[in-house]
Amino acid sequence: MSQNFAARMTRQPIAYDRDQAADVATSFTDIAPDLRGLLANTAGCSPYLKALMQREADWLRVALTLAPETAFAGVMVALNEVNLDALPNALRQAKRRAALLTALADLGGVWSLMQVTGALTDLADRAVDLAMKRLVADEIRRGKLPGATPDDAATAGGMVSLAMGKMGAGELNYSSDIDLICLFDQDRYGDDWQDARAAFIRVTRKMAAMLSEVTAEGYVFRTDLRLRPDASVMPVCLSMAAAEAYYEAQGRTWERAAYIKARPCGGDITAGNRFLKALIPFVWRKHLDFAAIQDAHDMRLRIREHRGLNGAVTVEGHNMKLGQGGIREIEFFTQTRQLIAGGRDVTLRDRGTLGGLAALASKDWLPPEVAQELSQLYIQHRDLEHRIQMVNDEQTHTMPGTPEGVARIAAFCGQDEAAFRAGLLDRLGRTDRLTEGFFAPSAVEDGPELSSHAAAIVKGWSSYAALRSDRAQAIFLRLRPVLLKRLSRAANPDEALVALDGFLAGLPSGVQIFSLFEANPSLVDLIIDIAGTSPALARYLARNASVLDGVIGGSFFAAWPGVAALRAELSRRLEDIPDYERKLDAARRWMKEWHFRIGVHHLRGLIDGFEAGKQYADLAEAVIAALWPVVCTDFAAKHGAAPGRGAVVLGMGSMGAGRLNASSDLDLIMIYDAAGVENSDGKRPLAARPYYARLTQAMVTALSAQMSEGRLYEVDVRLRPSGRQGPVATSIESFRNYQTHEAWTWEHLALTRARVLAGEATLAAEVEAFRRETIAIKGQGATVLKDVADMRARLAEAKPGAGGWDAKFGPGRMMDIELLAQTVALQAASPARGVERQIAAGGQITGGTLGKLSHSDQTALLDAYRLCWQMQAASKLLSDKPLDPESLGLGGRAFLLREVGAVETETGTKALTERLARKAALAEQVISAHLNG
Repeated sequence: MSQNFAARMTRQPIAYDRDQAADVATSFTDIAPDLRGLLANTAGCSPYLKALMQREADWLRVALTLAPETAFAGVMVALNEVNLDALPNALRQAKRRAALLTALADLGGVWSLMQVTGALTDLADRAVDLAMKRLVADEIRRGKLPGATPDDAATAGGMVSLAMGKMGAGELNYSSDIDLICLFDQDRYGDDWQDARAAFIRVTRKMAAMLSEVTAEGYVFRTDLRLRPDASVMPVCLSMAAAEAYYEAQGRTWERAAYIKARPCGGDITAGNRFLKALIPFVWRKHLDFAAIQDAHDMRLRIREHRGLNGAVTVEGHNMKLGQGGIREIEFFTQTRQLIAGGRDVTLRDRGTLGGLAALASKDWLPPEVAQELSQLYIQHRDLEHRIQMVNDEQTHTMPGTPEGVARIAAFCGQDEAAFRAGLLDRLGRTDRLTEGFFAPSAVEDGPELSSHAAAIVKGWSSYAALRSDRAQAIFLRLRPVLLKRLSRAANPDEALVALDGFLAGLPSGVQIFSLFEANPSLVDLIIDIAGTSPALARYLARNASVLDGVIGGSFFAAWPGVAALRAELSRRLEDIPDYERKLDAARRWMKEWHFRIGVHHLRGLIDGFEAGKQYADLAEAVIAALWPVVCTDFAAKHGAAPGRGAVVLGMGSMGAGRLNASSDLDLIMIYDAAGVENSDGKRPLAARPYYARLTQAMVTALSAQMSEGRLYEVDVRLRPSGRQGPVATSIESFRNYQTHEAWTWEHLALTRARVLAGEATLAAEVEAFRRETIAIKGQGATVLKDVADMRARLAEAKPGAGGWDAKFGPGRMMDIELLAQTVALQAASPARGVERQIAAGGQITGGTLGKLSHSDQTALLDAYRLCWQMQAASKLLSDKPLDPESLGLGGRAFLLREVGAVETETGTKALTERLARKAALAEQVISAHLNG
């Protein structure tokens, strides 16, 4: 805004001391009436501001004719060329003028709260930066900083001050301390780092004295250095390496919360940002961190107890910062929620309280109306805090202890005393109601009566690893009755209890997940649902409890995004991680969340087995496509860029067909084209063949290696030419030659389902063109049907199937139908990969020996296949063992029957096996007629 001060005024205080107000009005008769009224009424409430008006009267007359932004900028510019000797007094003069200008802009409604706090913060930043750089330059001049030259003063020789607390957030209050942590980059000094540290300690002490000491010119900012690591024993300035080591080994929740607001404010800003980036894993946990709620609650109670703030709320003497319903409640509320979710969502890492509330609301971590009300309360609390401090420039947050003092503050706020009192108590009460429920732990409920069998299981929980800490036991004591009540409403409580027991037994630790359940009761219902239906999914959850983060992340029940969006999301996530192994672990965490999401959607009937199969395949493809360039880049850093055109990753079997179940492994082949290039050109060059072989092994390891976050997939590369004996990577020439001259019919059948998942685009197109060409030629061979019939016979002998519930093996069941579908694709020269489209191609066969599939044949095959797939997909979600109705339990049987469109009755499971047998028999007739006819 370019308007001057007077044109932007919207409010004024009421003069509490009219004599003081009249005195100032008399001194400023030469300025406009509105401005004179603002000065007079302000002086009638604040002896401190009256003194500043008188001391800076000439400057003030000029400043009030300008826009306040222009006047403030002039204060800052005046500091630019000040030398070290003159700097202490120059900074004090700047502070007086800035204090007076911001106070009048605040009281006159010219600036918002954030403009006021932002201006005060800008001055603090400038003061710290100038003091540091001038003092470091002096150390360099005296030869006290090893190896440093005068040019190094521009970056303070690698020293940086981190602004913490309100200064870090740009929210300094009117009479605020500034909290600083001073560090230096020890890597700039090699073996001389200890001498450098001694110099930086001197700089820190001199800087604190320059800013804090009260002289005839006043003071700049009271400076607090106690937020540094282990302040009782650590020096006032320490190396970044020492600070990192401390936070990694000993950092506490309150220190994590403090670093939400941290930012470099003076000195070597680049080094400061580098240090904060290194601290991201300490501050922002990779999983949702609901245990932070208990830590914050305990901290609040300790502060209140220490300050004696647990009594009834009264206006007189109420602490607006730390007391009930005060500023700190809103800050803790915001920061704790940021700590919970900010590790997963960088948009929540806003340093400011108002920005943090807005970010939390935008991502559904807070209802918008709650964020809006807390924001308004925060602004009103901070406005009042400023007026308390403006009276005598005191670092206090406490309302006066007398009625007269309260009346002065009410006038300063421009209010009648009675209205002020009522409004303040109302605001404190609303703040308390909005925040207390979030922090205060729930009371321990009485659980339901338990049978002796159930009581014995529950008694055993105390011995589990998840409950070994006192903290976990305290949270679980409140959670246990909630779990048991939910269990009592399950279809079969005893079965669900056994499954829940298995889940708890598998948890390696409990504090985080118990805190997660306590803060999100709806998750308890999900856990009971899973435990009562799918013990396999419950065991998966116990091993990978962090996947629950995704359930409350906001989009767990949204529509499926598809392969492209999944790949883009994972790629973005991996881009921000510099370390290769950390990338692989991040991919594992991400994949497991999505894998769990598919399972839950399937279990709850949001998708059926066919859609689940597609989603599992989409997920695997996205993982492979996102990881492939990561693996290639890491490999190239050691051995140089890939010789020639590069390579492609080919998905085979179910992966190629785009349909997986919950426990599928991946059949993959790598094909490369060295294009005549014999060697790579890296630090450790390799010949083309071993290069691609080792690159293949690196990709397989990236997918299947057991790491701290588990593995992604089991990988099988045996479908490559010559199986186990062949090279793990195949050149395009060898692939062509093998498929054309050596491959058996079963390998051509496998080719009908092959699909490029990742790699060089032109090579991918060439592989696909060759696949189609080969299918068209090889499908017409005279021995195709005989080979397939022989293969079917060998499969039937090796895996005859168990009948009954076995949906995969046996005549007319899934493997049998897939074999015929691939044969149809060969005979029809169809590029189709999925079973349905391959069978449909059978209606178009005009040559070959298989014969055309009639509409009734296709219907019989597809009816049987769909039932088999639904049963197979359901069984893999329910259990990692062969499907057995007796071991499924009521919940599992109900899910299975619902999945195949059957009704749960006493004879439901028997009717299902009969239905499967009928459909398989019809399919078997079709298969035998075409393969053996």
